[in-house]
Amino acid sequence: MPRIIAIANRKGGVGKTTTTVNVATAMAATGKKVLVIDLDPQGNATTSMGINKKGRMASSYEVLLGERTLSEAVVWTEIPNFSIVPSSADLAGAEVELVDMPNREFALKKAIVQSAVNYDYVLIDCPPSLSLVTINALVAANAVIVPLQCEFLALEGITDLIRNINIIKKKFNPGLELQGVVLTMYDKRNNLSQMVEDDVRNFFGKKVYQTVIPRNVRISEAPSHGKPVLLYDFKCSGSQAYISLTGEVLKREKELIAC
Repeated sequence: MPRIIAIANRKGGVGKTTTTVNVATAMAATGKKVLVIDLDPQGNATTSMGINKKGRMASSYEVLLGERTLSEAVVWTEIPNFSIVPSSADLAGAEVELVDMPNREFALKKAIVQSAVNYDYVLIDCPPSLSLVTINALVAANAVIVPLQCEFLALEGITDLIRNINIIKKKFNPGLELQGVVLTMYDKRNNLSQMVEDDVRNFFGKKVYQTVIPRNVRISEAPSHGKPVLLYDFKCSGSQAYISLTGEVLKREKELIAC
């Protein structure tokens, strides 16, 4: 079975999708077979990989509802070892449709267990909410990565996410671990970024990755070209930061597996 990592934060615009696709790209470059599951109705991970969402293709929506297998929804990208299950706008209504399903919290886990055996890692891009869709991701996951934007209200709301992770660990998924918190949109010219970093490191300690993701225009431009920033501009500071972050993620994965 692959290792399953959910990338989650209840706030939008903090770098969840960017972190998902670029960590997945860097993992694939090391020879790991990686699957990204786009669970956000906005489908930003799907767009970021240059996939046309208007095409009639199977999506994570059908997978969640058990209408398609994970294998049937997989789309291969131009990056070797990297495939994706695209999103659909229909995911916005999945919350209502999942309510009456038996074992509704385990729908995604069941789909992954049945079809994802040939991958080393499955990365799940979660929606910016603590919805039943996000709960499915956390129940399926071995670990969670939380991107945290370097802004004044960065810690507001994250305590709710951590509390929910602990509840899910207790009720549904005893193996779930917070792998780490990654600081995103870091501006070293701004004293606020340093203040937020100090607060977050004091609060989470060693759970915070040493690598910080800088505020970088190339990161912002890459999705419009349908590419991860690692392909769009390999030499930019954003790409180099994601390479470093992926090294930390893989190291922590080894430590978690060894425990």
